[in-house]
Amino acid sequence: MPTADRRPAIAFFDIDNTLVRGATVYFVGFGAWRLRLLNVRDVATFAWQQARFISVGENMRHTESIKTRTLQMLSGHTEDELLRLGQDVYDRQISARLWPDVVAKAHAHLEQGDQVWLVSATGEIVAQVIAQRLGLTGALGTRFESVAGIFTGRLDGEMLHGAAKAQAARGLAAQNGVDLRDCWAYSDSANDLPLLGMVGHPVAVNPDDRLRSEASTRGWPVIALTRQRRQRSNPAPGAHRHKKRQTGSS
Repeated sequence: MPTADRRPAIAFFDIDNTLVRGATVYFVGFGAWRLRLLNVRDVATFAWQQARFISVGENMRHTESIKTRTLQMLSGHTEDELLRLGQDVYDRQISARLWPDVVAKAHAHLEQGDQVWLVSATGEIVAQVIAQRLGLTGALGTRFESVAGIFTGRLDGEMLHGAAKAQAARGLAAQNGVDLRDCWAYSDSANDLPLLGMVGHPVAVNPDDRLRSEASTRGWPVIALTRQRRQRSNPAPGAHRHKKRQTGSS
């Protein structure tokens, strides 16, 4: 339960390999194949890059490649179609790959009265689906340009990654009158050091080698999860109490 003397705080959670095992963009790729938006060759590429992402972490060259292919895929399609695709992908793939311990951390923050925001390079519409299903406050993600609800095949702004993710989180904290020293951030990747380094409570989750070294040097806590502890994770029983929380960027 929230305490009267607790100052307002935000807990920022990365999604890929932090909240979810794997990269959501690849799951969206498989979903797009089911809807015949991608061909077999594309899916084979997605599968190989997904396996590599799980084993060695983020690779910006692969991320840029997938971003480009995703933008091409979305061109001419509608925001409603991406929303339905995100919901289908969550039900078919993402929900079974959630890390229960990390979901529990997010719900614990809510119970303490904190806001909980997903901040990810994945498409914002898809990130919002995950936030809504888990009863979280909201989600910030990469935005895709659309005109009259139809995607143009271009980004709206920059990819929410690295320094851009930290800047978005900083803006959200300022908008809500929250001191970053009271905030938390959870991530698996050294690419999120700008975000982790600016909050008062950084946490490394299944960190890559560089982040593990940095966490050790700075004395940051590390959450190490094993594949055996991953199982289907549904919203916590109290998640419905958070339905009035905002689920989009403001």
